[in-house]
Amino acid sequence: MASGLVVSRRRLPGFRCLVILILVPICFTMIFNHYEKITYFLRPIWDTPPRPLQYVPHYYAENASMSTICKLHGWTLRSKPRRIFDAIIFSNELDLLEVRWGELDPYVTKFIILESNATFTGIPKALTFAENRERFSFVEDKIVYGFLPGKLASKGQRVKPFSVEGHHRVSMNDLIRSSGISDGDILIVADTDEIPSRNTIKLLQWCDGLPPILHLDMRKYLYSFEFPTDPTWKATSHIYHQNTRYMHSRQTELVLSDTGWHCSFCFKHISEFVDKMKAYSHADRVKNKDHLDHKKIQEKICNGDDLYDMLPEEYTFKDLIGKMGSVPRSASAVHLPTYLIENAEKFKFLLPGGCLRPPE
Repeated sequence: MASGLVVSRRRLPGFRCLVILILVPICFTMIFNHYEKITYFLRPIWDTPPRPLQYVPHYYAENASMSTICKLHGWTLRSKPRRIFDAIIFSNELDLLEVRWGELDPYVTKFIILESNATFTGIPKALTFAENRERFSFVEDKIVYGFLPGKLASKGQRVKPFSVEGHHRVSMNDLIRSSGISDGDILIVADTDEIPSRNTIKLLQWCDGLPPILHLDMRKYLYSFEFPTDPTWKATSHIYHQNTRYMHSRQTELVLSDTGWHCSFCFKHISEFVDKMKAYSHADRVKNKDHLDHKKIQEKICNGDDLYDMLPEEYTFKDLIGKMGSVPRSASAVHLPTYLIENAEKFKFLLPGGCLRPPE
């Protein structure tokens, strides 16, 4: 018995080595395959939140006079409204563009739109707006269109998406200057899927005393107005002057609250989801073929799941864990763009219950 026990103990170190040899490669494989998820989960340890913003209260009520609304903000009523210029860099969001321009048409002087024949990742693309321009005949006299030749990726060469995006934003400055804009006009800088509300535009038009730059806090939605998520604030309003620049980043501490809607990945067709996933600045998030599988994308749209299976970008474990999983549904279609509600049948895929998408 004693000798058997000694033999077992002598064999134990060899067993431990075998376990280590098995576990170490498994651990390295798991870290390699899930590096991004591990990094995001540990964000509260390695990252710090940006400095806080200052949110400006936003007052609005139907039938309240503009004099009253301006006064509540600490501003004064103008004798005549400012001109509004709305500028976007366009990719392929035709449906949201129609909702946006339909919403803003009564108040906007010029719609400035820049389009390229290549994506931010160097993939050739159709001139989607130019080919469908007749769809926007209701604002044709207001359109200022610009074409920017794209930078195509050559064999063995990678295009830096954020560098290309930056080039687009610089080129937009020239297009804005050619639009007839003048000092003192309002310039709205936002992506196509960031839609200011009509009451926000009226406020910017009619009130004196506005800060020269205001970020616009927007309710954010994913896939449609059925899945509300955290608000976003990168869109901006500028009182235009010769040094104004088209930027989509933090430029001031001031954010005007509840100014509109940001509907991310709000496409009608699955193919449009795939096109954007491969084309925009975060295309590196596509890690495998499953991310571009039509059936899996459809399931994620109806469940409110992340297209890339990513964890939330949060700075505390409490917030991160609290926001993990699917985005909760909302059955509310109140306080949405007027143009969307007036054309609900055409855009029913953007409303609660409309999650099923055709492939093409």
